Amino acid sequence: MTARLHAWRAALRIAGRDARRAPGRTLLVVGMLALPVLGASAADVTLRSAQLSPEQQLQRTLGQADAEIRYPGFGPILQDPDASATYVDHTPADGRAGNTAETNGPPTPTSAAAVLAQSMPPHARKLERLAGTAEVRTRHGALDVDVLELETADPMARGITTMKQGRHPVRRDEVAVTTHFLTASGLRVGSRLTVRDLSPSYRIVGAYERPGELAADEVNALPGALLAPYGRALAAADRTPSEPATETFLVSVPGGFDWSVVVEANTLGVAVVSRDVTLHPPARSDVPLYRERPDLPLLRPVSARATTAVTVVVLALAEVCLLAGPAFAVGAQRSRRQFGLIGAGGGEGKDIRAVVLAGGLIAGAIAAAVGIVLGVGLAAALRPLFEERSGARFGGLDPHPIDLLGIALLAVLAGLAAAALPALTAARQPVLAALNGRKGVRRAGRRLTVVGLAAFLLGTAIAVFGAMKTEWKVVVAAGSVIAEIGVVAMTPAFMGVAGRLGRRWGLSPRLTLRDAARNRARTAPAVAAVLAAVAGTVTVAAYTDSTAAQDRERYAASLPTGAVSVVVDDDRGRDAPAARTAVARNLPVGVEADVDQVFASYPGCDVNTMCGYVEVVRPPAKACPLDDTGPSNPLSSMPRAELRALAYDWRCTHERVDEMTAPSGVLVGDAKLLKVLGIDDPGAVAALAHGRAVSLDRRNMDAHGRVTVRLITGEPHEPSAVGPGKEPPGSVVAFPAYQVPGSPHHYGVVVVVPRAAVRSAHVQTVPFGAYFTTTHPPTDAQRQKAQQALDNTGADVRFHLEEGPEDPDDAVPLALAIFAAIVTLGAAGTATGLARSDAETDLATLAAIGAPPRTRRLLSAFQCAVVAATGVGLGAVTGIIPAIGLRLVDRRIAEAFNQQQLDLGSASLIIKHVPIAVPWGLLAVLLVAVPVGTACLAALTTSSRPTTTYRAT
Repeated sequence: MTARLHAWRAALRIAGRDARRAPGRTLLVVGMLALPVLGASAADVTLRSAQLSPEQQLQRTLGQADAEIRYPGFGPILQDPDASATYVDHTPADGRAGNTAETNGPPTPTSAAAVLAQSMPPHARKLERLAGTAEVRTRHGALDVDVLELETADPMARGITTMKQGRHPVRRDEVAVTTHFLTASGLRVGSRLTVRDLSPSYRIVGAYERPGELAADEVNALPGALLAPYGRALAAADRTPSEPATETFLVSVPGGFDWSVVVEANTLGVAVVSRDVTLHPPARSDVPLYRERPDLPLLRPVSARATTAVTVVVLALAEVCLLAGPAFAVGAQRSRRQFGLIGAGGGEGKDIRAVVLAGGLIAGAIAAAVGIVLGVGLAAALRPLFEERSGARFGGLDPHPIDLLGIALLAVLAGLAAAALPALTAARQPVLAALNGRKGVRRAGRRLTVVGLAAFLLGTAIAVFGAMKTEWKVVVAAGSVIAEIGVVAMTPAFMGVAGRLGRRWGLSPRLTLRDAARNRARTAPAVAAVLAAVAGTVTVAAYTDSTAAQDRERYAASLPTGAVSVVVDDDRGRDAPAARTAVARNLPVGVEADVDQVFASYPGCDVNTMCGYVEVVRPPAKACPLDDTGPSNPLSSMPRAELRALAYDWRCTHERVDEMTAPSGVLVGDAKLLKVLGIDDPGAVAALAHGRAVSLDRRNMDAHGRVTVRLITGEPHEPSAVGPGKEPPGSVVAFPAYQVPGSPHHYGVVVVVPRAAVRSAHVQTVPFGAYFTTTHPPTDAQRQKAQQALDNTGADVRFHLEEGPEDPDDAVPLALAIFAAIVTLGAAGTATGLARSDAETDLATLAAIGAPPRTRRLLSAFQCAVVAATGVGLGAVTGIIPAIGLRLVDRRIAEAFNQQQLDLGSASLIIKHVPIAVPWGLLAVLLVAVPVGTACLAALTTSSRPTTTYRAT
């Protein structure tokens, strides 16, 4: 035992001396091992920091309070421990009446306040919080903002907001605003803030941010200082707020708010978010909601983001070992003469193995320390970027020592593992071959290639099986890793094929490919290192792009992107011209399409109320059977196969629209409206010019080529109230029409009637508003000016600017992509640097025979490019496999959801397509920029002067 310990001490001394004698190669070895450690530690710290602890989440919601209580107004309820789900309690208990309208109807404000007061424990201290919306004036115009009425200066509210400038409001005429609002509005601390329809203004005394909503435009005032007078002003102007205000109370209770108190409050209809219950949840058997609803899941499904992260981490584990392989392969080859001397001096194979393994241990330990320090520093440096991207502050820089210790141990083990194969090779090398320095030419073993091919096929089969037959994404991850290992095992064979391809090239590429084929022990691990890094990058990018493409496909637009609509909710349309002018003067509009609406009225109608409405009458042959909700409703008796068939029937499908700009679907306009809607049909334009209506939905046309519109001179009806075989009261008008071919996007406008047609039919119309195209996206200042101008009209206006689907604000995919890209570029550069270091003898030979400096630079550049290009190409193919597998699992989940919808005879919510997007832009950068960049860098750093180098003979 003592002799073995002395042998290892000698091996460590020799390895340390060798590292000091070759600092360049040592730095490269450490860099190869430190790169994945840097990426893993930075990603771990970033993900840990972005994931708030329960205490941090509660601080942003409750501040320092023990609980938050609210009264939904539905009577007795059941809730889960964190109050994320609440259900009406329909079970009478303890003599309580059943769930009737008398007991569970919305209470008056007085009864709600009484219920909240009754639900509070004795000696409780409360802090009122109200949330609503208001419209305020800005330097540019007007802006809708959220309003938070809360005494934020109270210690109980500490943590809900973070003051950045000034102070909290303490007077009723003072407010604080978010920093994002200051930027958007052009105001500053000290400015006066004016609220629409309120004569007194408020002084801005502070600027704050909501840690969980950095992009919020919010105003903070004292309770009762803003929302109450604003509500009275809206009522006086006969207008309603965009969203009703909600009232909750922050409660501080000596001893906390335990689960028994929460259950008692639920019997009064009060929902409670309790700090104690959230941090120490009760047993599932003690939750009444779970007893009444045992079908509720205990665990929430794992998000796609977490699954992607797990898959990439699994691939990164393989990458850590691969990155160090070429480093020790080069080191062992450069030290072969030293190993020969050890053997000549009586050393055994185990002594040579100990020296190489000691080098791996030293390099791994240094790389672990350097990589973790740099990784934590990188996470801290990029933290503001990720916070702005995600729209929320991290809970703080949160490095977990256990995680970092595990990453460090992984680096040390990777160093030993990477040195294992070179150690075995060096120990088996004959002493004479080691002393004369000849490397020889070794062919790739067919057994390794066959095993690699089998592993690739097996891993692909496992991944495909997991994607097609299960919903377990871990199976896809396991198959992807096995497939990647198989590709790595086949890398020497790929390099042999590349060497044979170099016969038809010039001098530099021919020497490069021949060198790569002859030195596969060094080249293959280097290619595998780049392969693993690129595979992780491509996996993240492909999955992220695919999910983003699916979100874009499922987005229901209200108008074509960039289009604007402004309509007035006034049956007489008196303010429509002013609203059109307000938009046209303040936004960069192109085409303006003024529209009217068909007016349905009756004698004695009050002009300030809704006098009727309009609907399109579908021909009976084109009516969907599922729309029959009368006594003969066939849904209950219809076979499942027929329900599924009707779900896809063109009579029962309709276009999803996020916001209906034309509630009736019938507008009076001209060809400009078709242009704004993106309908390019000369036949439709000609039809409007000749006084014919245009139908954008093929269900509207009858057999005689007409579209029928019913003018109902009363309140909107329920089909059951009309009675079987009866029609709602009103007149029916038929317009000759032209049907636009196919299924164009109509955005809720199903019929366009020309003004000449309504005049001929003696149908009354009133101005409704206008639709516009824009020449470029409006700025925030232009939008605020337009909103101010619309407010000045005094009309109840609905304004919509279609901006398309929003980009997901998710920092995790961005973080993984950045860290994977760093590892990719670093691995390519370091691996190719090792290749060039090992090729110094070839460069010296070229200089001795008179080769110009340009040839030496080209040889060095091609050596780097071959490693980078081969690794990137194989990594791109390998990285697509797990991404496709994960998306196929998502497709299976979507198909199960679709089957549930089809069984209900509904196809409106089905997921029609789960796309698999290939990140062509990223692939182009990796396949071109990385090899070219590393080649150029190698050429620039190669000295034109020949160096005196020992040449083996």
